Amino acid sequence: MGNEKTTYDHCPTTKVKGDFTTWTGFQAIFSELSRATAKLAKKKSVLAIEVYPGARIEKLKEALTQNFSEANLVCADDFALSGAQIRDKFAMLITEDRVFGRMAAIQMEDYYDKEKLRALQEKVAALENGLTIVFGTGASLATDADLTVYVDVARWEIQQRMRSGEMGNWQDTNFEEDILRKYKRGFFLDWRAADRLKVELFSKIDYYVDENVLDAPKMVSWSDYCTGLEQMLQGPFRFVPYFDPGVWGGQWMKEKLGLDAGQENLAWAFDGVAEENSLYLQFGETRIETPAINAVLKYPMPLLGELVFSRFGAELPIRFDFLDTMGGQNLSLQVHPNKEYIKKQFGMDYTQEESYYLLDTKDDAVVYLGVKDDVAPESLLAALEVAQTGSGEIDVTQYVNTFPAKKHDHFLIPSGTVHCSGANAMVLEISLCAYIFTFKLWDWGRLGLDGKPRPVHIDHGKKVINWNRSEKWVADNLVNHFELMEENETHKKEHTGLYKTEQIRTERDWFTDFVDYDNSEKTVNMLNLVEGDKVIVESVDNAFEPFEVHYVETFVIPAQVEKFRIRNIGTSERVAILRARIM
Repeated sequence: MGNEKTTYDHCPTTKVKGDFTTWTGFQAIFSELSRATAKLAKKKSVLAIEVYPGARIEKLKEALTQNFSEANLVCADDFALSGAQIRDKFAMLITEDRVFGRMAAIQMEDYYDKEKLRALQEKVAALENGLTIVFGTGASLATDADLTVYVDVARWEIQQRMRSGEMGNWQDTNFEEDILRKYKRGFFLDWRAADRLKVELFSKIDYYVDENVLDAPKMVSWSDYCTGLEQMLQGPFRFVPYFDPGVWGGQWMKEKLGLDAGQENLAWAFDGVAEENSLYLQFGETRIETPAINAVLKYPMPLLGELVFSRFGAELPIRFDFLDTMGGQNLSLQVHPNKEYIKKQFGMDYTQEESYYLLDTKDDAVVYLGVKDDVAPESLLAALEVAQTGSGEIDVTQYVNTFPAKKHDHFLIPSGTVHCSGANAMVLEISLCAYIFTFKLWDWGRLGLDGKPRPVHIDHGKKVINWNRSEKWVADNLVNHFELMEENETHKKEHTGLYKTEQIRTERDWFTDFVDYDNSEKTVNMLNLVEGDKVIVESVDNAFEPFEVHYVETFVIPAQVEKFRIRNIGTSERVAILRARIM
């Protein structure tokens, strides 16, 4: 194992107050659903079990057959388009690229042929007696059900099922396809349509099922589930982190965060990405895992606030993640598209604006940022093309600036800026959450952990590089561009970023005792304890219980929390909090 003394909490959980009933296992779940449908006392009753794409539909079908032998069972998936038909219909959105597709406002109805959907609806309507159970992705489209159950699964769990070859995309048999292509279809199509349908069902759901653990589904009533989210949003909370290996990955997270030292080099950690991370809600003895995006979709105003919601819709646009190259390798040399390009090419409403905050470094750590003053664009692009074909080498330092990197440095990376972290750095990446839109320009001639070359997109990248981001300009504007806001014997507050064209504002507070924070703008805050072993977040008006935070844990303050205090309660004489919000 890694550091046994780590205080980093891998399973942050909200304990929901109250008396609740939960059901674990198919038998207990179906017993409750039988009771609930019988209570309707109707000659004909319809139960819709809406299933998120990525859940184990065959397990559900098998259990339903065993437990509801007298019911009329209808699988909605049987009426949906096949995988081949989906690929053909949405070919322009899926594209031939391994990574990038195109966004569109598709609905779950679009996955159904109109005649087949009508046939599904007519079949359910024709069943005049007894209990009819419609299950699958799109089951709720079949009828206005008497009871609705939602079967959900976390995004990270779906990816694990895809990576292992257990699953392809919904309705498809592409079990062994490249994970990048499977993720692409989910990201651009399937998960978007499913989330839109989920939102439509919020007012109709009666029960919520957590399907993340094999053969151990857990169910809670929808009203209790919503109570759990509402209680969580009264104060600070954390997402459930996950860690992912990569070819350039390092050793810092294993050593500092109590992870298995024997596993592959860990490159990434995600503990501040609403669309990817999970939440844990504890109802008595039962812990429900649920996608964090559900809280965003169900309660956008209390969580995000009016400013963020009006600008981004029901999305939490701030992302915190870790990049670990300590004892590892350089990241790929890369660039992010500007807003105009990402909108026209991929249908995204905003782009990835980011920064690197250095949590730790070795003496030789550097950050590559911006192009050299005298670089001709055609010379760099030609060198990248030659290197990518394997016909020659490229000395990146001839073309790209390098800046020494030390602990607590902050490098700002507006879109269009060529960049990457060098080896021997531990980076807290703070970005506007556009996810996968990184154009790799050079990956140092290496293969990914899957033995395949990692995707490089020079054709996209050359169209968005800002060649004015020269050495002097970068040094003056993007490297440790700190502004002192307040200082006394116990507290120092600095504005650290981001660049003026970026929508995220970051501030760093160094303090020995406590700091009072004002959130009168009523906007969502994302924070991280970047120095010190332990702090506690307190309500100044008893609106929430004290919340303990440990070193490098990311946490969220909902928009509806207007004032809070962070107190140093650990052994560190001085601690530092990095705070990010949309301004």
